[in-house]
Amino acid sequence: MAGEEMEKETFFYAPLTAHHSPFGFPFFLCQICRNHKSTRMEEKREPVILVTNDDGINAPGIRNLVEAVRGLGKIVVVAPDKPQSGMGHAITIGVPLRLHRVHLFEGIESYQCTGTPVDCVKLAVDKVLHQKPDICISGINHGANHSINVIYSGTMSAAVEAAIESIPSIGFSLLDYALEADFSAARKYARILVEQMLKNPPDKHCVLNVNFPIATPEQINGIKICRQAYAKYEEDFLERLDPHGRKYYWLTGEFVNFDEGTDTDVWALANNYVSVVPVQFDLTNYKLKQQIENDWDIFSEKG
Repeated sequence: MAGEEMEKETFFYAPLTAHHSPFGFPFFLCQICRNHKSTRMEEKREPVILVTNDDGINAPGIRNLVEAVRGLGKIVVVAPDKPQSGMGHAITIGVPLRLHRVHLFEGIESYQCTGTPVDCVKLAVDKVLHQKPDICISGINHGANHSINVIYSGTMSAAVEAAIESIPSIGFSLLDYALEADFSAARKYARILVEQMLKNPPDKHCVLNVNFPIATPEQINGIKICRQAYAKYEEDFLERLDPHGRKYYWLTGEFVNFDEGTDTDVWALANNYVSVVPVQFDLTNYKLKQQIENDWDIFSEKG
């Protein structure tokens, strides 16, 4: 049985070094040698996969992500108890956090948390797993997290938090906002990417931002490793009055792509590719750092 040690004892006679008798002829001392052949049928340690999201533990996206990676390791889910979209890298301070065991995924240990996606990762490592998982995957988000969206995304911030904790991670997003969205292609390619991350472990601070176009598996043209496009929302705040006559504002906007490159995530998605953008939490602009060091007169002697 797996994990048990079975011993087989083999007895044999082995000649030792020749000795000479007082009578002048050699004789051999023999001993019964016990050969302990231990056959240990060790079960290979399962990788631990932490799953979280920002749409909440009841969202279809996280259910599809769990199913996509089922069988690849020990899956543990820790996700917000309500939608947390646009939370970015927010953490909860000043109010208590709650963590409750739930039974939403068959055969999967899962918890819902009252905090943000980043809170979920922190609590998962410290209070649920009591160790770092092998990888952390976040999503599948309802809606795009390409280009500038990565800055605001709770989905991606959970993945980034994991990387800060030296846990390789992937954030997954589908461009379809509908609750009834078709996740079949996303499931297929999410599994492929997670398998690769487990098979070929990257740098422990690795973070991948993965987006899926609205397409069936047959319509997907493949996977593109991309850079983040220069694109943003041209925002507008609609001004309205509540029933008491007080002003309030509703954020709207239009997504505008300023980047004409064919190596960007926006281009890849528009052409039915799965976009994969390696990102990092080190926000240092090294090129600008060098430029300032070379050009700015700010390093004169004191006084």
